[in-house]
Amino acid sequence: MPEELRLDALPPGVAPPGGGAPPPAALRPDLLPSDLLPSDLLPSGVTAHAVYAIPMRQRFRGITVREGLLLRGPAGWAEFCPFPDYDPGQCRPWLDAALEAAQLGWPAPVRDSVPVNGTVPAVDAATAAAIVRSWDGCRTAKVKVAEPGQTLADDVARVEAVRDALGPTGRVRVDANGGWTLDEAVRAVRALDRFGLEYVEQPCRTVEELAALRRRVDVPVAADESIRRSEDPMRVVRAEAADIAVLKVQPLGGVRACLEIAERIGLPVVVSSALESSVGLAAGVALAAALPELPYACGLGTVTLLTTDVVARPLAPVGGRLPAVRTAPAPEAAALAAVAAPEETVRHWGRRLAATAAVRRAPDWTGWERTGRLAVGEEDDPR
Repeated sequence: MPEELRLDALPPGVAPPGGGAPPPAALRPDLLPSDLLPSDLLPSGVTAHAVYAIPMRQRFRGITVREGLLLRGPAGWAEFCPFPDYDPGQCRPWLDAALEAAQLGWPAPVRDSVPVNGTVPAVDAATAAAIVRSWDGCRTAKVKVAEPGQTLADDVARVEAVRDALGPTGRVRVDANGGWTLDEAVRAVRALDRFGLEYVEQPCRTVEELAALRRRVDVPVAADESIRRSEDPMRVVRAEAADIAVLKVQPLGGVRACLEIAERIGLPVVVSSALESSVGLAAGVALAAALPELPYACGLGTVTLLTTDVVARPLAPVGGRLPAVRTAPAPEAAALAAVAAPEETVRHWGRRLAATAAVRRAPDWTGWERTGRLAVGEEDDPR
Protein backbone atom coordinates (compact mmCIF):
# COMPACT_ATOMS: atom_id res chain seq x y z
CA MET A 1 0.00 0.00 0.00
CA PRO A 2 1.49 3.42 -0.92
CA GLU A 3 2.62 5.57 2.01
CA GLU A 4 -0.11 8.14 1.47
CA LEU A 5 -2.67 5.36 1.99
CA ARG A 6 -0.99 3.76 5.00
CA LEU A 7 -3.42 2.20 7.49
CA ASP A 8 -2.46 4.48 10.38
CA ALA A 9 -3.73 7.45 8.34
CA LEU A 10 -7.28 6.08 8.40
CA PRO A 11 -9.75 7.01 11.15
CA PRO A 12 -11.13 4.10 13.18
CA GLY A 13 -13.69 2.11 11.25
CA VAL A 14 -12.84 3.64 7.86
CA ALA A 15 -12.02 1.14 5.12
CA PRO A 16 -8.93 1.60 2.94
CA PRO A 17 -9.57 3.07 -0.54
CA GLY A 18 -10.45 0.31 -2.98
CA GLY A 19 -12.27 -1.76 -0.38
CA GLY A 20 -11.27 -4.11 2.36
CA ALA A 21 -11.88 -4.08 6.07
CA PRO A 22 -10.74 -1.19 8.25
CA PRO A 23 -7.61 -1.89 10.30
CA PRO A 24 -8.58 -3.40 13.67
CA ALA A 25 -7.37 -1.40 16.65
CA ALA A 26 -5.72 -4.56 17.95
CA LEU A 27 -3.33 -4.44 14.98
CA ARG A 28 -2.26 -0.86 15.82
CA PRO A 29 -0.79 -1.18 19.34
CA ASP A 30 1.52 1.78 18.68
CA LEU A 31 -1.47 4.09 18.21
CA LEU A 32 -3.88 2.72 20.83
CA PRO A 33 -5.43 5.24 23.25
CA SER A 34 -3.43 5.89 26.40
CA ASP A 35 -4.90 4.37 29.56
CA LEU A 36 -3.71 7.48 31.42
CA LEU A 37 -6.13 9.76 29.55
CA PRO A 38 -9.89 10.03 30.30
CA SER A 39 -11.50 9.20 26.94
CA ASP A 40 -14.76 8.40 28.75
CA LEU A 41 -15.25 12.16 29.17
CA LEU A 42 -15.23 12.71 25.42
CA PRO A 43 -18.11 12.29 22.95
CA SER A 44 -18.80 8.78 21.70
CA GLY A 45 -16.27 7.66 19.12
CA VAL A 46 -13.54 10.11 20.19
CA THR A 47 -10.53 8.83 22.10
CA ALA A 48 -7.51 10.51 23.70
CA HIS A 49 -4.36 8.85 22.41
CA ALA A 50 -1.09 10.46 23.44
CA VAL A 51 0.63 13.54 24.81
CA TYR A 52 3.65 14.93 23.01
CA ALA A 53 6.44 17.18 24.35
CA ILE A 54 8.48 18.77 21.55
CA PRO A 55 11.45 21.08 22.28
CA MET A 56 11.44 24.44 20.52
CA ARG A 57 14.36 25.56 18.36
CA GLN A 58 14.39 28.87 20.23
CA ARG A 59 12.52 30.13 23.26
CA PHE A 60 9.23 31.49 21.93
CA ARG A 61 7.10 33.73 24.14
CA GLY A 62 8.38 31.94 27.23
CA ILE A 63 7.90 28.43 25.81
CA THR A 64 10.86 26.08 25.40
CA VAL A 65 8.90 22.81 25.08
CA ARG A 66 5.54 22.63 23.29
CA GLU A 67 3.07 20.10 24.67
CA GLY A 68 -0.25 18.87 23.37
CA LEU A 69 -2.72 15.99 23.44
CA LEU A 70 -3.75 14.05 20.34
CA LEU A 71 -7.34 12.86 19.87
CA ARG A 72 -8.86 10.55 17.28
CA GLY A 73 -12.45 10.39 16.07
CA PRO A 74 -14.66 9.35 13.16
CA ALA A 75 -13.33 12.15 10.92
CA GLY A 76 -9.67 11.69 11.83
CA TRP A 77 -6.99 13.05 14.13
CA ALA A 78 -7.11 16.23 16.20
CA GLU A 79 -5.05 18.16 18.73
CA PHE A 80 -5.85 19.78 22.08
CA CYS A 81 -2.99 22.07 23.06
CA PRO A 82 -3.99 25.15 25.10
CA PHE A 83 -1.05 27.06 26.54
CA PRO A 84 0.05 26.26 30.11
CA ASP A 85 -1.44 29.36 31.75
CA TYR A 86 -4.97 28.85 30.38
CA ASP A 87 -7.69 27.87 32.85
CA PRO A 88 -10.45 25.34 31.95
CA GLY A 89 -12.78 28.07 30.73
CA GLN A 90 -10.11 29.44 28.41
CA CYS A 91 -9.31 25.88 27.28
CA ARG A 92 -12.90 25.15 26.28
CA PRO A 93 -12.72 26.57 22.72
CA TRP A 94 -9.50 24.63 22.17
CA LEU A 95 -11.39 21.43 22.97
CA ASP A 96 -14.27 22.57 20.75
CA ALA A 97 -11.80 22.97 17.88
CA ALA A 98 -10.25 19.55 18.51
CA LEU A 99 -13.63 17.81 18.63
CA GLU A 100 -14.72 19.55 15.44
CA ALA A 101 -11.67 18.09 13.69
CA ALA A 102 -12.19 14.63 15.20
CA GLN A 103 -15.95 14.42 14.61
CA LEU A 104 -16.68 16.54 11.55
CA GLY A 105 -13.57 17.30 9.56
CA TRP A 106 -13.51 20.69 7.87
CA PRO A 107 -15.36 22.53 5.10
CA ALA A 108 -14.30 22.14 1.49
CA PRO A 109 -11.44 24.40 0.35
CA VAL A 110 -11.91 27.10 -2.26
CA ARG A 111 -8.19 27.15 -3.15
CA ASP A 112 -5.56 24.45 -3.63
CA SER A 113 -2.90 26.03 -1.42
CA VAL A 114 -2.35 28.96 0.93
CA PRO A 115 0.54 31.44 1.13
CA VAL A 116 2.37 31.55 4.45
CA ASN A 117 4.77 33.84 6.24
CA GLY A 118 7.82 32.78 8.16
CA THR A 119 8.09 33.65 11.85
CA VAL A 120 11.14 35.17 13.52
CA PRO A 121 11.22 34.84 17.33
CA ALA A 122 12.72 37.53 19.56
CA VAL A 123 16.28 36.49 18.77
CA ASP A 124 19.42 38.51 18.06
CA ALA A 125 19.88 40.13 14.66
CA ALA A 126 22.32 37.56 13.29
CA THR A 127 20.06 34.66 14.23
CA ALA A 128 17.06 36.47 12.75
CA ALA A 129 18.82 36.86 9.41
CA ALA A 130 19.84 33.19 9.42
CA ILE A 131 16.26 32.12 10.09
CA VAL A 132 14.99 34.14 7.12
CA ARG A 133 17.65 32.69 4.83
CA SER A 134 16.59 29.16 5.84
CA TRP A 135 13.01 29.55 4.57
CA ASP A 136 11.75 27.75 1.49
CA GLY A 137 10.20 30.48 -0.60
CA CYS A 138 8.51 32.54 2.15
CA ARG A 139 8.61 36.20 1.14
CA THR A 140 6.75 37.54 4.19
CA ALA A 141 8.26 37.67 7.67
CA LYS A 142 6.45 38.07 10.98
CA VAL A 143 8.94 39.38 13.52
CA LYS A 144 8.29 39.12 17.24
CA VAL A 145 8.93 42.37 19.12
CA ALA A 146 8.28 43.84 22.59
CA GLU A 147 9.81 40.79 24.28
CA PRO A 148 10.03 41.23 28.08
CA GLY A 149 13.59 42.10 29.06
CA GLN A 150 14.48 43.47 25.62
CA THR A 151 14.59 47.04 24.32
CA LEU A 152 13.36 48.92 21.28
CA ALA A 153 16.95 48.91 20.05
CA ASP A 154 16.83 45.09 20.05
CA ASP A 155 13.63 45.19 17.99
CA VAL A 156 15.08 47.70 15.53
CA ALA A 157 18.20 45.57 15.01
CA ARG A 158 16.13 42.41 14.51
CA VAL A 159 13.71 43.99 12.02
CA GLU A 160 16.56 45.64 10.13
CA ALA A 161 18.32 42.27 9.82
CA VAL A 162 15.12 40.64 8.56
CA ARG A 163 14.58 43.39 5.99
CA ASP A 164 18.17 43.03 4.76
CA ALA A 165 17.79 39.24 4.48
CA LEU A 166 14.43 39.47 2.68
CA GLY A 167 15.43 42.27 0.35
CA PRO A 168 13.34 45.26 -0.68
CA THR A 169 10.47 43.25 -2.20
CA GLY A 170 9.76 41.05 0.83
CA ARG A 171 7.05 41.95 3.33
CA VAL A 172 7.72 42.51 7.02
CA ARG A 173 5.09 42.54 9.76
CA VAL A 174 5.74 42.76 13.50
CA ASP A 175 3.86 41.20 16.42
CA ALA A 176 4.06 42.76 19.88
CA ASN A 177 1.52 40.47 21.58
CA GLY A 178 0.10 43.49 23.41
CA GLY A 179 3.46 44.31 24.96
CA TRP A 180 3.51 48.08 24.43
CA THR A 181 1.68 50.94 26.08
CA LEU A 182 0.11 53.40 23.66
CA ASP A 183 3.03 55.83 23.80
CA GLU A 184 5.56 53.00 23.49
CA ALA A 185 3.67 51.67 20.48
CA VAL A 186 3.66 55.04 18.73
CA ARG A 187 7.41 55.40 19.23
CA ALA A 188 8.17 51.79 18.25
CA VAL A 189 5.97 51.70 15.15
CA ARG A 190 7.50 54.91 13.84
CA ALA A 191 11.00 53.58 14.46
CA LEU A 192 10.33 50.21 12.84
CA ASP A 193 8.38 51.53 9.88
CA ARG A 194 11.55 52.89 8.31
CA PHE A 195 12.09 49.28 7.25
CA GLY A 196 8.65 49.19 5.62
CA LEU A 197 6.00 47.45 7.75
CA GLU A 198 3.09 45.60 6.18
CA TYR A 199 1.23 45.91 9.51
CA VAL A 200 1.72 45.76 13.27
CA GLU A 201 -0.06 42.96 15.11
CA GLN A 202 -1.59 43.52 18.55
CA PRO A 203 0.73 46.38 19.50
CA CYS A 204 -1.21 47.21 22.69
CA ARG A 205 -3.30 45.21 25.12
CA THR A 206 -6.67 46.97 25.01
CA VAL A 207 -9.10 47.72 22.23
CA GLU A 208 -9.13 51.38 23.27
CA GLU A 209 -5.35 51.62 22.88
CA LEU A 210 -5.49 49.97 19.46
CA ALA A 211 -8.09 52.50 18.32
CA ALA A 212 -6.00 55.41 19.60
CA LEU A 213 -2.87 54.04 17.93
CA ARG A 214 -4.63 53.79 14.56
CA ARG A 215 -5.28 57.53 14.75
CA ARG A 216 -1.60 58.31 15.43
CA VAL A 217 0.33 56.10 12.99
CA ASP A 218 0.08 55.28 9.30
CA VAL A 219 0.84 51.55 9.62
CA PRO A 220 -2.20 49.21 9.52
CA VAL A 221 -3.10 47.60 12.86
CA ALA A 222 -4.01 43.91 13.15
CA ALA A 223 -5.96 42.58 16.15
CA ASP A 224 -5.22 39.12 17.54
CA GLU A 225 -5.66 38.83 21.30
CA SER A 226 -8.35 41.52 21.21
CA ILE A 227 -10.40 39.08 19.12
CA ARG A 228 -9.51 35.63 20.39
CA ARG A 229 -9.47 36.50 24.11
CA SER A 230 -12.57 38.68 24.01
CA GLU A 231 -16.13 37.76 24.91
CA ASP A 232 -17.15 40.03 22.02
CA PRO A 233 -14.83 39.91 18.97
CA MET A 234 -16.92 42.63 17.31
CA ARG A 235 -15.64 45.25 19.76
CA VAL A 236 -12.62 45.89 17.54
CA VAL A 237 -14.96 46.80 14.67
CA ARG A 238 -17.24 49.06 16.68
CA ALA A 239 -14.23 50.87 18.15
CA GLU A 240 -12.51 51.14 14.75
CA ALA A 241 -9.52 49.55 16.43
CA ALA A 242 -8.16 47.35 13.65
CA ASP A 243 -7.58 47.17 9.92
CA ILE A 244 -6.97 43.41 9.90
CA ALA A 245 -8.33 40.47 11.91
CA VAL A 246 -5.96 37.68 12.95
CA LEU A 247 -7.87 34.44 13.49
CA LYS A 248 -6.52 31.33 15.21
CA VAL A 249 -8.62 28.19 14.97
CA GLN A 250 -7.80 26.54 18.29
CA PRO A 251 -8.54 29.42 20.71
CA LEU A 252 -11.59 30.53 18.69
CA GLY A 253 -13.37 27.17 18.79
CA GLY A 254 -12.83 25.65 15.35
CA VAL A 255 -12.78 26.30 11.63
CA ARG A 256 -16.52 26.90 11.37
CA ALA A 257 -16.49 29.33 14.29
CA CYS A 258 -13.69 31.27 12.61
CA LEU A 259 -15.53 31.38 9.29
CA GLU A 260 -18.53 32.85 11.11
CA ILE A 261 -16.36 35.45 12.86
CA ALA A 262 -14.69 36.36 9.56
CA GLU A 263 -18.07 36.93 7.94
CA ARG A 264 -19.36 39.04 10.82
CA ILE A 265 -16.24 41.08 11.43
CA GLY A 266 -15.91 42.26 7.84
CA LEU A 267 -12.13 42.86 7.98
CA PRO A 268 -9.39 41.26 5.88
CA VAL A 269 -8.30 38.07 7.66
CA VAL A 270 -4.89 36.63 8.40
CA VAL A 271 -5.01 33.04 9.65
CA SER A 272 -2.33 32.23 12.20
CA SER A 273 -1.30 29.18 14.18
CA ALA A 274 -1.21 28.57 17.91
CA LEU A 275 2.17 26.82 17.74
CA GLU A 276 0.68 23.35 17.22
CA SER A 277 2.18 20.20 15.77
CA SER A 278 1.21 19.43 12.19
CA VAL A 279 -1.93 17.68 13.45
CA GLY A 280 -3.32 20.87 14.98
CA LEU A 281 -1.78 23.19 12.40
CA ALA A 282 -3.85 21.50 9.70
CA ALA A 283 -6.96 23.19 11.12
CA GLY A 284 -5.48 26.60 10.37
CA VAL A 285 -4.61 25.51 6.85
CA ALA A 286 -8.18 24.29 6.39
CA LEU A 287 -9.54 27.65 7.52
CA ALA A 288 -7.23 29.60 5.22
CA ALA A 289 -8.17 27.34 2.32
CA ALA A 290 -11.91 27.81 2.97
CA LEU A 291 -12.05 31.60 3.39
CA PRO A 292 -13.72 33.40 0.47
CA GLU A 293 -10.83 35.88 0.29
CA LEU A 294 -7.24 35.58 1.49
CA PRO A 295 -5.38 38.85 0.83
CA TYR A 296 -2.40 38.20 3.13
CA ALA A 297 0.13 35.44 3.73
CA CYS A 298 -0.87 33.37 6.76
CA GLY A 299 1.08 32.69 9.92
CA LEU A 300 1.04 28.94 9.38
CA GLY A 301 4.72 28.19 8.79
CA THR A 302 5.34 27.54 12.46
CA VAL A 303 6.29 23.85 12.51
CA THR A 304 9.77 25.09 11.60
CA LEU A 305 9.92 26.53 15.13
CA LEU A 306 9.72 22.96 16.53
CA THR A 307 12.73 20.63 16.56
CA THR A 308 10.61 17.74 15.28
CA ASP A 309 6.98 16.72 14.77
CA VAL A 310 4.51 13.89 15.39
CA VAL A 311 4.02 13.14 11.69
CA ALA A 312 6.36 11.71 9.08
CA ARG A 313 5.84 14.66 6.73
CA PRO A 314 5.42 17.90 8.70
CA LEU A 315 3.26 20.68 7.28
CA ALA A 316 6.25 22.86 6.45
CA PRO A 317 5.88 25.37 3.60
CA VAL A 318 7.38 24.61 0.21
CA GLY A 319 7.83 27.54 -2.09
CA GLY A 320 6.15 29.71 0.53
CA ARG A 321 2.86 27.76 0.41
CA LEU A 322 1.01 24.92 2.13
CA PRO A 323 -1.43 22.57 0.36
CA ALA A 324 -5.11 22.70 1.32
CA VAL A 325 -6.39 19.92 3.62
CA ARG A 326 -9.77 18.49 4.69
CA THR A 327 -8.47 16.39 7.60
CA ALA A 328 -5.37 16.41 9.80
CA PRO A 329 -2.35 14.26 8.94
CA ALA A 330 -2.03 11.09 10.99
CA PRO A 331 0.76 10.84 13.56
CA GLU A 332 3.52 8.39 12.74
CA ALA A 333 4.28 5.85 15.43
CA ALA A 334 8.06 6.29 15.52
CA ALA A 335 7.81 10.09 15.46
CA LEU A 336 5.24 10.04 18.24
CA ALA A 337 7.34 7.69 20.35
CA ALA A 338 10.33 10.02 20.02
CA VAL A 339 8.41 12.93 21.58
CA ALA A 340 6.21 11.01 24.02
CA ALA A 341 5.71 12.99 27.22
CA PRO A 342 6.64 11.44 30.58
CA GLU A 343 3.89 9.85 32.64
CA GLU A 344 3.36 12.79 35.01
CA THR A 345 2.97 15.15 32.04
CA VAL A 346 0.42 12.78 30.49
CA ARG A 347 -1.51 12.70 33.76
CA HIS A 348 -1.38 16.50 33.92
CA TRP A 349 -2.92 16.71 30.45
CA GLY A 350 -5.51 14.16 31.49
CA ARG A 351 -6.51 16.45 34.36
CA ARG A 352 -6.66 19.45 31.99
CA LEU A 353 -8.83 17.48 29.58
CA ALA A 354 -11.15 16.38 32.38
CA ALA A 355 -11.52 19.92 33.75
CA THR A 356 -12.16 21.35 30.30
CA ALA A 357 -14.66 18.63 29.42
CA ALA A 358 -16.52 19.41 32.65
CA VAL A 359 -16.78 23.09 31.67
CA ARG A 360 -17.92 22.05 28.21
CA ARG A 361 -20.74 19.93 29.66
CA ALA A 362 -22.04 22.83 31.77
CA PRO A 363 -25.67 23.85 31.07
CA ASP A 364 -24.67 27.32 29.83
CA TRP A 365 -22.24 26.01 27.20
CA THR A 366 -23.26 27.15 23.70
CA GLY A 367 -20.70 25.50 21.40
CA TRP A 368 -21.47 23.99 18.01
CA GLU A 369 -22.35 20.50 19.31
CA ARG A 370 -24.76 21.73 22.01
CA THR A 371 -26.60 24.09 19.69
CA GLY A 372 -26.82 21.57 16.87
CA ARG A 373 -26.20 24.42 14.44
CA LEU A 374 -23.28 22.53 12.98
CA ALA A 375 -24.28 18.99 13.80
CA VAL A 376 -23.03 16.26 11.49
CA GLY A 377 -25.09 16.01 8.34
CA GLU A 378 -26.82 19.38 8.70
CA GLU A 379 -24.40 21.79 7.05
CA ASP A 380 -21.19 19.97 6.18
CA ASP A 381 -20.20 16.56 4.95
CA PRO A 382 -17.85 15.29 7.69
CA ARG A 383 -15.72 13.47 5.17
